[in-house]
Amino acid sequence: MAINIKYDEKEKTRLCKMWEYEHRCYDNGFKNVAGVDEAGRGPLAGPVVAAAVILNKDMVIPGINDSKKLSEAKREYLYDEIRAKAISIGVGIVDEKVIDEINILQATLLAMKRAIETLSVTPDYLLIDAEKINSIAIPQFSIIRGDSLSISIGAASIIAKVERDRILIDYDKKYPEYGFGKHKGYGTKQHIDCIRKFGLLPIHRKSFTKNF
Repeated sequence: MAINIKYDEKEKTRLCKMWEYEHRCYDNGFKNVAGVDEAGRGPLAGPVVAAAVILNKDMVIPGINDSKKLSEAKREYLYDEIRAKAISIGVGIVDEKVIDEINILQATLLAMKRAIETLSVTPDYLLIDAEKINSIAIPQFSIIRGDSLSISIGAASIIAKVERDRILIDYDKKYPEYGFGKHKGYGTKQHIDCIRKFGLLPIHRKSFTKNF
């Protein structure tokens, strides 16, 4: 499927603005700035997945934005573009069992930590979507709605979302009656009806599904 992403003046201006946080870091002497974000905090099933992305300074990939604002086709296209052009990408995954053990916030922070630790280039500064990772001794800054305000966090949000979606699509093949390929584990009516009809699976978060 051909993807048409306009690179007009409006898009150039938007992307330039999304580079502002990174440029502040560069102006203060930092070189390898990693954006960090997650996907999957809210679903009833499956893991939480985090990504860390270090981009080349001023690289241009039209369309990078908060993954929630993009169609699935655009996310897949941009995923490949980011994979091809980024300096380094790390992915961290924490499964449903650990989520139940330590709670979703701690699981999210752990997934982010794992993503950072799997980068092939060690970052010297972190831009993180709405969180602070106290277990990592790297200078960092938390940005509310960072996935739509920072280019590297936006890139991380796309990587995390696509990686997690692919995991749920694999679950869909294993448990086709639950519809994971459509709802990706979120608490839609279809998903809840399936839980009530067929019961809970090993991949369901028990702490999220106590009322079923």
